[in-house]
Amino acid sequence: MLRITPISLLTFEEKMETTTLDDYAGNYSYEELVEPCDSNGANYLGAQISFIYYFMFLFSLVGNGLVLVIIHRFERLTTVTNILLLNLVMSSLIFMSSLPFLGVYNQLYNWIFGNVMCKIVGSVYFLGLYSSVLFLALLTFDRHLAVVYSLGAPRMRSQRYAFLCCAVVWLVSSLACIPSMILHRSFYYAVDDAILCQENPGDFTDPTTVTHLRNSAFYIQLFLFLLFPLIVIVYCYVRIAITVISSKLVTKFKTVRLIFVIVLLFFISWIPYNVVLLTDHGHQSCEERKRRGFADQVTRNLAYIYFCISPIFYTFVGEKFQNYFRQMMVKRFPGLKKYISVDQVSRSNMSTKTTQNELSSDKL
Repeated sequence: MLRITPISLLTFEEKMETTTLDDYAGNYSYEELVEPCDSNGANYLGAQISFIYYFMFLFSLVGNGLVLVIIHRFERLTTVTNILLLNLVMSSLIFMSSLPFLGVYNQLYNWIFGNVMCKIVGSVYFLGLYSSVLFLALLTFDRHLAVVYSLGAPRMRSQRYAFLCCAVVWLVSSLACIPSMILHRSFYYAVDDAILCQENPGDFTDPTTVTHLRNSAFYIQLFLFLLFPLIVIVYCYVRIAITVISSKLVTKFKTVRLIFVIVLLFFISWIPYNVVLLTDHGHQSCEERKRRGFADQVTRNLAYIYFCISPIFYTFVGEKFQNYFRQMMVKRFPGLKKYISVDQVSRSNMSTKTTQNELSSDKL
């Protein structure tokens, strides 16, 4: 029996070729949409890979929960970095909450949670994904201000600046979800006798409206969530690297290496996924759709893994948070004290360190 992946291998243009306007007004059937294309290979791969969705969800829940505990116990929410980091953790948790549903969906090849949950899970998925990208770019820009403009940074990096930026990110991410969410719904796919949850024109009688919605989603994805964060992250880390190298800090080479790893991880995870997404337009043969199906499964999971670990990575890459974690471990397990060195620093002292001291301690 023919199966298709949750992210359909059929483009809207292909559907329009074989579907009349009457099909969109009533019961929408996929039986006559396009020549059948065997995508069982990509479906099988997706079902196997989707088992890691549950692991990523649990890992993100524990890891991000640990970040929240550390911020609550040792830090203050008066600093810009902590405010941004808290919002990044929230966006990561929002995104990861959709993965168990998607894991079940991939394994069953059937959406069993109803149309309302299809809308909710789709909204949570896009909101978490989009906001995570922007918060990563915002954290990078804030780190750039703290390092490159260390003298003027305290004035620019105020609480008002942080809260305003966070509000803008959540608003922009919510608005960006609208085109995809209007089309996202559950529907019956007669060929497989299954319920799918994905973009579907549904009750739209005007194909032009659907085309506009899809095009807007395409360009939003391209410019706002690929090119813009990419330019920001690369520019900021190049400036940070130049500043660190030109300084006399002993740890500069370790810091530059760390910067390189951060940028490389972002490239490896986010760029391939977007490239595959942006190729989903126009007329495609069956072989092209099958190849894209395999590429989508692999690159999608690379992106998921990155956004699962990014808040944890950005937190524990710093010496300060590593020390907080060691303090918690020693307090919980006193026997570790002879094996783990801990700097006993008060919350107020740790929260008021200057940017230069953080940089010299490799807290980038």
